[in-house]
Amino acid sequence: MRGKLPVAATVAAGVLGVAAGTWPTVRAEAGGPEGPSMRSQLAAVVADQRWPAPKPGSWTPPQPAPDGLPPVIDRIITNDKVVFLTIDDGYEYDPEFVRLVRTRKVPIMTFLTTRYVKGQGQYFWALRNAGSRMENHTVSHPDMRTLSPEAQRKEICDASQTIAQQYGRRPQIFRPPFGSYNRETREAAKQCGIKSLLLWSAEYYNGTTGPGVGYDGFARADGGTGFKPGDIVLMHYRKGLAKQFETILGWIRQQGFRPAAVENYIPRSLGGEAPDAPASTKNSTKKQ
Repeated sequence: MRGKLPVAATVAAGVLGVAAGTWPTVRAEAGGPEGPSMRSQLAAVVADQRWPAPKPGSWTPPQPAPDGLPPVIDRIITNDKVVFLTIDDGYEYDPEFVRLVRTRKVPIMTFLTTRYVKGQGQYFWALRNAGSRMENHTVSHPDMRTLSPEAQRKEICDASQTIAQQYGRRPQIFRPPFGSYNRETREAAKQCGIKSLLLWSAEYYNGTTGPGVGYDGFARADGGTGFKPGDIVLMHYRKGLAKQFETILGWIRQQGFRPAAVENYIPRSLGGEAPDAPASTKNSTKKQ
């Protein structure tokens, strides 16, 4: 069911988020009657964080695409009871969420829409140092399939350039808005240095209403319930994220799972941190 939940079931929520995403009123530098500045609130959460790698043999690494373009990944095949929390967009800024990620030591991956970096670059910098990689979610959050190849390339390349300038690392993983992409998207992504596209297998509609699951509901792409090993879970940067994050962490714990860093389950050749399989292993796999 690749693409069914991302494109059809989440487009309304995504459009709602973009429509609501006017520039935040919280300012980067100055404090005021509402409290201390964003910078001072984030000052205590700037140390780098690293996440443990999975045990050898506990998962099957995603494979390159036969056509040589960035492959599309929507779940990780693993025996571990782990799920991967990914958070999109970035139009809300919640310092309490940064503290939560850091103090609870929870790995996440951010797919950043770079229009939301304006005036708040240090917020995502603090998240980067709390352990979140900053990956590519375009400049302005369009449906990529509606754009020309050149417009798609600009959306991806310009976002990568902004993230590289702000956070010192060029993105290598891309998430198309709404999960909507075509071959031209993958070609443009490759031209921009992207090594894989990461979709999702489940969504927590935090801070919004999901089709058939209500407000703050949870839905699986396969129509099932609960978590499955290797689920990639989609969330969004929305108001109240810290409380919503506590909620999903409780669900994960209750079902005997734990959050893990998805980059540690993706080979370096596809933009992750896991070692690539030796050439002999790749060759033997092709012969089977």
